[in-house]
Amino acid sequence: MNISSLCNTVFFVSLSINNPSCDSRFLSFTEIKRDWSDHALWWEQKQKWLLRTAWTLEKYEIHADARLLFIPQHKPLRLGLPNGITLRLLASFSSPVFQTVMGICRMLNIRHPEELSLLRPVEEKKKKKDKDSAEEIYDLTEVPLSSGTTITPHPHMQMWLDSSRCLMQQGIQENDRVWLRFKYFAFYDIEPKYDVVRLAQLYEQARWAILLEDIDCTEEEMMLFGALQYHISKVSQSEPQLMSTSAAMDDLDSALQSLEVKLEGEKLAMVDLLSTNQQLSNVTVCFRPKRLTLKGYKQYWFKFQDTSISYFKSKEESIGEPIQQINLKGCEVAPDVNVTASKFLIRLLIPAPEGMNEVYLRCENEQQYAQWMAGCRLASKGKSLADNSFQSEIQSIRSFLAMQKTNAGSHGNAHAADESINTHSLVSPRYHKKYKAKQLTPRILDAYQNVAQLSLTDAVMRFLQIWQALPDFGLSYVVVRFKGSRKDEVLGIAPNRLIRIDLGVGDVVKTWRYNNMKQWNVNWDIRQVAIEFEGNINIAFSCVTADCKIVHEFIGGYIFMSTRSREKSDTLNEELFHKLTGGHEAL
Repeated sequence: MNISSLCNTVFFVSLSINNPSCDSRFLSFTEIKRDWSDHALWWEQKQKWLLRTAWTLEKYEIHADARLLFIPQHKPLRLGLPNGITLRLLASFSSPVFQTVMGICRMLNIRHPEELSLLRPVEEKKKKKDKDSAEEIYDLTEVPLSSGTTITPHPHMQMWLDSSRCLMQQGIQENDRVWLRFKYFAFYDIEPKYDVVRLAQLYEQARWAILLEDIDCTEEEMMLFGALQYHISKVSQSEPQLMSTSAAMDDLDSALQSLEVKLEGEKLAMVDLLSTNQQLSNVTVCFRPKRLTLKGYKQYWFKFQDTSISYFKSKEESIGEPIQQINLKGCEVAPDVNVTASKFLIRLLIPAPEGMNEVYLRCENEQQYAQWMAGCRLASKGKSLADNSFQSEIQSIRSFLAMQKTNAGSHGNAHAADESINTHSLVSPRYHKKYKAKQLTPRILDAYQNVAQLSLTDAVMRFLQIWQALPDFGLSYVVVRFKGSRKDEVLGIAPNRLIRIDLGVGDVVKTWRYNNMKQWNVNWDIRQVAIEFEGNINIAFSCVTADCKIVHEFIGGYIFMSTRSREKSDTLNEELFHKLTGGHEAL
């Protein structure tokens, strides 16, 4: 039975029950000449679409008092993008949000739509009436939808829409405003040649995360972020815009600045730092676990070989058994660097049966840091120091460090030429309270000298790389109450792990990796999430600041992201996504 037949049946039954003499009115309705292919029935009382046209009314349990609306499945929606632009476009109000986002991303030419989702905007107080009337909206409602869509500034955790339910089921109406944002920070196969819009929007979301201090960074890193923003803004005004194959996509001019320059890695001089047996040694580093302690770093003699680090009390004892050997395969590696202060730390999260052990390595200088950081990154992927990518990894780290170095006295001429630099748009408000604009300008321009030669694409990619290297990158937070605990705590949800954080002091209490997870489920009656890890480790918690469905979807979504492979990059297993994220409520 097609939709027209179902519509006629429902209207005929409804009218014949309530008014048997209304057949002429029914017949006149069916004679209206219009394309009804996008229309379907919406059951208002049940908040449910009747899309199974082969089902009978009895199977839907529809009675005479049911109020059915015959309405289009695709309606105009105001879509706020990370760069501040608002698009008015047609979106599916009958498909699960996951499919709706796929349709939107297909229209905007954004690859890997599974990384994005929709959320309700933060309510803003209007200073004057009809504030929205002055908002510039780009209307894409006339853009034809592809055949597949009909078939199939600060995000808060309680604001994300449920990916398994449609827009209308979540109270979103025609012409309502929602935000499109990257939800899962597990970016797959970024290719500047094909990801123009994706990169532009990802950069804007990262930029606002820095400016709004959604993620913490050092003062030196903030100046570098400011310099990169300043450079990107300057270059985007001078480089020609990309030609678009769609006239409607030309409306995204501010988002689609010239990002099609291919990446060119710097070819710096390479120094062979490997010994004949492919190991790093003869180097002293210091380390300490991160605990609530006043003790400083303790010095040991370290050896780095294959994918493991061994440490000894002294160089003389390094020929014997080590105090401990740390296998870095599968560990998490993050930098904690301040070049000006000669601070070169490597933060390691080592997998352990009970969760993750946190260890900090402190290197003496930049050269040592580059070697050990490169080794740790390779070892975390199961690669040894003999891997061909070791030297290129070292040079990449050195390039990153070079950008953070200040050029004393080099900004004098630049300052004179750029006195109008707007520091308020480049750094977070905290630094405007701490410094005056005339103090910030030379510091930003000083950092700018290290990035001024980058192409627009290289600058955007470098900004994203530094953002992703921040210790707290990719973390979404929710306040929870663990089973058996009497106080609220914070659960950090990362692309590959869960982090238990003390709400009072902000210290990490425990870390659990997804690859050690055996199963997880939700008790929907008491709204409690229960997770079982290897080694008979079980945790359970209820959510305080968000619905448990959102947490369930984050965990399942990140596990889904980990199943993607380059061989199957063009196929998206929607069934698996909903199986991992939906829960019984989606059924």
